[in-house]
Amino acid sequence: MTPYNLVNLARIMGLDLIALTDHNSSLNCPGALDAAKEAGITVVPGMELTTSEEVHVVCLFPELPNALAFSDYVSTNMPKVKNRLDLFGEQIVMDHLDGVLSMRENLLSVASYISISSVCDVIKDFDGVCYPAHVDRPAFSLIANLGGFSSDMSFANAEISKFADEEKLKQEHPALKDMRIIRASDAHILENISAGSTELDLPENSARALIEFLKTAKK
Repeated sequence: MTPYNLVNLARIMGLDLIALTDHNSSLNCPGALDAAKEAGITVVPGMELTTSEEVHVVCLFPELPNALAFSDYVSTNMPKVKNRLDLFGEQIVMDHLDGVLSMRENLLSVASYISISSVCDVIKDFDGVCYPAHVDRPAFSLIANLGGFSSDMSFANAEISKFADEEKLKQEHPALKDMRIIRASDAHILENISAGSTELDLPENSARALIEFLKTAKK
């Protein structure tokens, strides 16, 4: 899942717009955005944040500086646990041609200090939008970890995986009926790119257009 390979396989698969959402970091977004300029597709800079409750939340931004500023904020709001290469492998930051720029020493898969109830307010300071990731999954999802949605959560969107039964989820969790549902691949390996996708009617193919669309409530 290197930046060059990610972007160019997405192009081959016929996708117009993808988001790069590494766990608790946006540092590979610059390389992916540079690769996207050459490939002719749009990459939305983002992150898959792990909240203090160990819930995964997709965070997306209209511009790269917003994503990098949020990445810095998250870095200062995470426990400093050294990565063990023998258990978790390398955490590499790469350029648009997959050249290695640096390694992240602190483990990125740990929970941050940012709570699920505060993440929507926090993300507004960076002009971004966020929504709970893969809510149907049995681990690291809002439903699995917290049992469902509560009144202190102000999400307008929710992500489901390619295998999810959307109608069953809505019956079991009525809050989803008022939310825009995004089916995504959540690809962690190249073979899963385009496994799940959503078509959106945007005024233009840009990260800014996507963010503004997702900020609005479902109609």
